[in-house]
Amino acid sequence: MTEIHGVCEPRFAAVRDAFAANFAEDKELGARFAFSVEGEIVVDLWAGWADKKRTVSFDARTLTPVYSTTKAVAATMIARLVEQGRLRWDQPVAEVWPEFAAEGKGAVTVEQLISHQAGLPGFVEPIDPTLWYDPPVIAAMLAAKAPMWPVGSASGYHALTIGYLVGELFRRVDGRTLGTALREDIAVPAGLDLWIGLPDSEHDRCAELKPPSALPQFGETTDPKIAAFLSPWAAPSGRGSADWRRVEIPSANGHTTAEALARFMGALATDGQLDGVHILSPDSVRAASRERIRGQDLVLPFELSWAAGFMRNVPNHFFGPTDTTIGHSGWGGSCAFADPDRGVAGAYVMNRQDVHLIGDPRSIRLIEAAYGSL
Repeated sequence: MTEIHGVCEPRFAAVRDAFAANFAEDKELGARFAFSVEGEIVVDLWAGWADKKRTVSFDARTLTPVYSTTKAVAATMIARLVEQGRLRWDQPVAEVWPEFAAEGKGAVTVEQLISHQAGLPGFVEPIDPTLWYDPPVIAAMLAAKAPMWPVGSASGYHALTIGYLVGELFRRVDGRTLGTALREDIAVPAGLDLWIGLPDSEHDRCAELKPPSALPQFGETTDPKIAAFLSPWAAPSGRGSADWRRVEIPSANGHTTAEALARFMGALATDGQLDGVHILSPDSVRAASRERIRGQDLVLPFELSWAAGFMRNVPNHFFGPTDTTIGHSGWGGSCAFADPDRGVAGAYVMNRQDVHLIGDPRSIRLIEAAYGSL
């Protein structure tokens, strides 16, 4: 039997049972799940191992790479610029990033960009994969590209590239990198163990990932899928290396704990405050949560409804029963979500990756147990 650690209020005993069942059924190596109600953490459970050899315990200080779950944090940082009046959702990206207007992209708006409509999911032509470690270079290459489909006609998941695009957009407006602003404005003041761009001093706390045993199923091979996922240069090699941890990629290399993510998302589900730090007002959350596009995604094999950088819970309901919940999933199984209608939020992190692109059965089991306990 795996020893379960952490806290779980008695009425959420079913969540603890579900968490234990994931381990008992040999679906986990190390994992953590946290759930907040009205901004208060009521469940925070962890167990297992931080390394594949099972020599280092997965504990309260373990940082886990959450891949695309990072996008929920990046979306919040962009929404903060809109709330501050420094950016508009309907503003052409080229107004703050003139080079982005190349190849007919002058009218692409901020909300189209962040909702994966801009037609820039990656590179069909070969590139040097080490360039992904140089965000300004990748951003400039993307700005110079022509869209792969008519902008606004469909979404096509920008798995890695969206981080470089919104990262450059954020830097052009704010002057700081998105990861720096996250640390200075939110994570440090609110005491969140949440990082985009991890300093060397924290690397020894990182969980070692056990990759999935099979590849995800993307369906028919197309150029957008090749660009986003299916080419040898679609992502950098050495993910898990020190270089990967250091670089700021707001789409893919967040390192955090489930507790920190649940607290962060809990602010979006309530009044926007986190221990005296303003994250995002309820009005701004509603504005960011509005559907920008819905339909069959051109990269992911799902019908998706995109808000401004967040996955909306309809039509798939991977984040519980509430239609208006927003969140994001990450490669291998992680996720984070906020449900303002119910005032709840949660996050799941793990280091045994599964093949599910979104809607990992382990997280669905935990989220269903949490909602069932309300």
